[in-house]
Amino acid sequence: MAETNKILLVDDEKDILEFLSYNLKKEGFEIDTANNGKTALNKLSTFIPDLIILDVMMPEMDGIEVCEKIRENEQYDDILIIFLTARSEDYSELAGFSAGADDYITKPIKPKLLVSRVNAILKRKRKSIDNNSIKIGEISIDKTNHILLYSNKEIHLARKEFNLLYYLMTVPGKVFTREEIISTIWKDTVVGDRTIDVHIRKIREKIGSNHIKTIKGIGYKFDI
Repeated sequence: MAETNKILLVDDEKDILEFLSYNLKKEGFEIDTANNGKTALNKLSTFIPDLIILDVMMPEMDGIEVCEKIRENEQYDDILIIFLTARSEDYSELAGFSAGADDYITKPIKPKLLVSRVNAILKRKRKSIDNNSIKIGEISIDKTNHILLYSNKEIHLARKEFNLLYYLMTVPGKVFTREEIISTIWKDTVVGDRTIDVHIRKIREKIGSNHIKTIKGIGYKFDI
């Protein structure tokens, strides 16, 4: 029997919480709720969700701050975060991705779209990351043996290029900030944005330009 995915819903509006809870419980998800950011953070000590759906605009502690605090704790690295925002401006999207969000949904929320986005992001999480191997579409990457296959043809990448591609593929669709990429791939070595851009360009030359998307002002993501 498949394990039930757990979702924590965080919104200061009771009607929104009830709406989200009803539609997601109907799909078989295990749901817990919090009506503010502080309560949400406290709940994480007893309820570790696979996904948090988090409202951006809340009193006292907004969703951006909650997200940043969650991302500061390595214990919660595997938790996915979707922002709910009433704003359609670029600000919320950019601020959300910078804080560590994986996706966002704009209010008013349509039930079918909500369920579709939730299922899609959880499916990304379940993508085969087994024995340091990932396969997405035509691309297979084996970190242990340093092998990259594209359309069943072996492609050579320099070590940093290989590690960067593998890192982006670990969570398809997630936007990785330049800071995250530098700290993970280059660790203590001081490099600039230009270094990342050059490595991305070289990867694109080998596997095409459709897979890695540039998120202006933030970083990069691997598209499914």
